[in-house]
Amino acid sequence: MLTGLNVAVIGGDARQLEVIRRLSEHDANLFLIGFDQLEHGYTGSVKINSHNISLEGMDAVILPVSGTGSEGQVEAVFSAEEIVLTREMVASTPEHCIFYSGMRTKYLEELMEKEKRKLVPILDRDDVAIYNSIPTVEGTIMLVIQHTDFTIHGSNIAVIGFGRTGMSVARTFAALGANVKVGARKQKDLARITEMGMKPFHLSELKDELSSIDICINTVPALVLSSDVLAAMPVHALIIDLASKPGGTDFHYAEKRGMKAILAPGLPGIVAPKTAGQILANALTILLTEQHQLERSMDNGSER
Repeated sequence: MLTGLNVAVIGGDARQLEVIRRLSEHDANLFLIGFDQLEHGYTGSVKINSHNISLEGMDAVILPVSGTGSEGQVEAVFSAEEIVLTREMVASTPEHCIFYSGMRTKYLEELMEKEKRKLVPILDRDDVAIYNSIPTVEGTIMLVIQHTDFTIHGSNIAVIGFGRTGMSVARTFAALGANVKVGARKQKDLARITEMGMKPFHLSELKDELSSIDICINTVPALVLSSDVLAAMPVHALIIDLASKPGGTDFHYAEKRGMKAILAPGLPGIVAPKTAGQILANALTILLTEQHQLERSMDNGSER
C-alpha cells in the first residue's frame, strides 16, 4: 500500500487515468494537476488549480509519457490551460522527491541535474518497453492496412532496428505472411534475426536493401532514412516511423519525392490507451512501493 505517500500527477492523456485509478486503490494521496475538465473523481485525490501549482511536500511527481517540451510545456488533454514545469516548482519539492516520466527529455534532464532531483524514465525499463510493444505492433498493423491497397501477406517489409519494439514488429509481420528483412548493427542481433527465419542485413547496407520494398518500419531514433536512402527506395513504399520525435526519417524529402511517410510515436496511447495505461500503472505501483518502503525504513532508522 502507498498510504501516506504524496503523489502529484501532472497532465497526460487517457493513459494517466489508469495510473490515477491504480494509485488511488493503493491509498496514495493524489494531487491532480491539469485535470480540471475531468468530471470523474477519485477517492483520496485533490485537484489543484493550474494557476496555483504547488509541489511542496510531494514525495513523487508523475509526468506524461512525453515528458515535457523544450521549454517545460506539459501535455494535458484534460485541461484547457497551459501547464509548464518550472525550475521553481521542482525546487519547491523535498530533496527526496522523485520525478517519473515516460521518457527523458533534454529539458527534464537539465532541470533535474540543476535541482539535484532524481528522474526515472519509465519507458527505459525493459518490462515496460516489451509490454508496450504489443499495442505498438497492433497500431502499426492498423496503419499499414489503412495506408496500403495490398495485403500484408506476401508484401516486402523492412524493419529497421532490432530492439524491444523492432523485434516484436518484425516477428508479427513475418507471422502474417510478409517477407520480412531486418536491419541491425550488432552481430548477435543479425544472428537472432536469422534464427527467427527472417533476412538480416547490416545498417550500412540500407540503401541497397530498401531498393525493392513495399513497407519500411523504422524503430531507430536517429536519422537513418536520410534523403539519399529515400532516393533509393520505391516511390510507392510506405514508411512508418515508430521512433520518438523527431523520428529517423527525412520527412521533408519524403514529401518532396511524393512518398507517404508517417511519424507514429506513442501508438499505445492512441490505439489502446486503457491497456497502455495499465502497463504504466503496474510499473509505477512497483516503483512507488519500492520508494515508499525505502523512505519508511530510513525514517525508522533515524528514529532509533
